[in-house]
Parts: sequence; C-alpha cells; structure tokens
Amino acid sequence: MTTDDAATRSLSIGEVAEQTGLSVHALRFYEREGLLVGPVRRSSGGRRRYTSFDVDWLLICVKLRASGMPIADLQRFAELVRQGPGNEAERLRLLDAHRLRVDAQIEALEECRSVIAWKVGVYAEHLANGEAGGLWDPTV
Repeated sequence: MTTDDAATRSLSIGEVAEQTGLSVHALRFYEREGLLVGPVRRSSGGRRRYTSFDVDWLLICVKLRASGMPIADLQRFAELVRQGPGNEAERLRLLDAHRLRVDAQIEALEECRSVIAWKVGVYAEHLANGEAGGLWDPTV
C-alpha cells in the first residue's frame, strides 16, 4: 500500500474508536466541537468514514487532552491547523504554554511523590523496628 493509499483508506467510526481508544460517542463529540482538522467524510449511506490522517490527528488530540489541555485550546489548535500555513508561531505559542502547564504539574506531582516516599520510609522503618504502635494515633 502506498502512502497515498494509506492516507485515503476509509475507516469506520468503530475502527477509529479501536485505534484511538476513544469511544464512538467521544468521536462524535470531537466532530461536533470542531476538534478535527478536516470534515469527516460520509459514505453513500451517511456513515462516517475516516482516513489515517484523521486517526493520526486524533491520537495527538488524545495525548493533548490526557495531559490536561482544555477543550477551548484544542479547538483553537485545530482551527489554526485547518487554516493552513502562516500561523505556525501561534501554534507554537499555544503548545508551549500547554507544555509549561504540564511541566508545572509534573513538578508538583514530583513534590507529592517525595513526601509520600518519605512517609513510606518512616512507616517502613517503624514497622521494621517494631515501633509502629502510636504513629499518628489520633486517640493519644
């Protein structure tokens, strides 16, 4: 199969759901909310038909949403991509701002993990020494 064949290969909504991990309902939502780059084609019977390019785009969207990108930002990003060349700097600003938010979330989670690891160590040490009784006992 050539690259052109792969790009134009027609996929059902169920196949796309399986490949992206999105539900059929979520795929319809993405379409309604303008989160796709291009229009979803329809078969002669009116059924949605996707291309591998649609799947690639949706996989990016899945990662952006999983990392906490707001729907409004994802809509703006899709809109910019639909507009074509000439707005790459704005796309970069949008993605970079999101990356900075993700970096801050990761830093906060690492701080939380550090506290948890310290507390696990405290409990493990007290249990190993047979001194666990009374650790943070609210009845004392």
